Amino acid sequence: MKKHKLLAFILLGTVLVSCGDKEIDKKNLFSIEQSGLKATYQPQESLSLVLNNDKNKTIDSIAYYINEKRVGGVKGNNKFDFPLADSKLGYQQIKAIVYYEGQNAETDARIEVVSNVKPKLLSYTIVNTYPHDETSYTQGLEFYRDTLFEGTGQRGTSKLLKTDYKTGKAYQSVNLEGKYFGEGITILNNKVYQLTWQENTGFIYNADNLKQIRTFNYFKNIEGWGLCNDGKQIYQSDGTEKIWVLDPETMKETDYINVYSESSKIKAVNELEWVNGKIYGNVYQKDAVAVINPKTGAVEGIIDLRELKTKVNMMGHDLGNDVLNGLAYNPKTKTLFVTGKRWNKMFEIKVLE
Repeated sequence: MKKHKLLAFILLGTVLVSCGDKEIDKKNLFSIEQSGLKATYQPQESLSLVLNNDKNKTIDSIAYYINEKRVGGVKGNNKFDFPLADSKLGYQQIKAIVYYEGQNAETDARIEVVSNVKPKLLSYTIVNTYPHDETSYTQGLEFYRDTLFEGTGQRGTSKLLKTDYKTGKAYQSVNLEGKYFGEGITILNNKVYQLTWQENTGFIYNADNLKQIRTFNYFKNIEGWGLCNDGKQIYQSDGTEKIWVLDPETMKETDYINVYSESSKIKAVNELEWVNGKIYGNVYQKDAVAVINPKTGAVEGIIDLRELKTKVNMMGHDLGNDVLNGLAYNPKTKTLFVTGKRWNKMFEIKVLE
């Protein structure tokens, strides 16, 4: 009797499995129609999505997701139109969950949203030239309460400094342990935040006395490059086209943007500075600054600062590494202070439209 029951149970299980499509086969049931998709889109355009149903399954409904966020759905296999106006720049992962005949299956595709903004070439005038310590491998620069803070790099010589920008002399400094390669800095709520390059570690100091408050680990395994803040949130670059938006209390990611100049991703965005609602981002080894919309990631302007390097004496240094890498906006003078890695000068410039 028990053998008969066991046999019936096995047979029943076999029948139940055979009634539905196998998971491995479900991946091939549907696909997003590619003929209606383009490789790249601009934010003013819309997606029109429809599925191929080569097996002629009876589709009840389809739910559509962009980057894992549900954006809508349709009954049957009707066309789904999705405006891209509020989408991030960069790659968009499209997923469709198809509900059919009491089952469901997934299929996906990918597009890229690029910028529709043509950057302006911005000019500038040099207001003042000041001395700068040419032993400083500058990684971060920021004004706070009329004081210029500077973060420097290289293992064994990385520091956090308070500097008299008119003389180039530091009057207060903290040395990082030799294992750390210092990177960008920013100051928010009387706290100095400092990144390290590949150590996945950052430091928070009291801005008054530079005493370390605590350390933090990055929210994911990325490199630390530049920092700035908008008075509420912190923005961090990691050497790619991404700029991460962080909660200053937890230093965890709350959002991100991808930096695009028209159809081109701008990688190696390095030192960051917040200037009148925009992010100024130095592009590593380009001696140029991109003016970035912090909501969209679109580059709206470019400041070509190659001329400044010709005014700097870098005798005995590796000119390939001694690139522009310091941006500090002074809101009182409405001018931008610019220097570089081991430059012997700092320039105060006024950016013009």
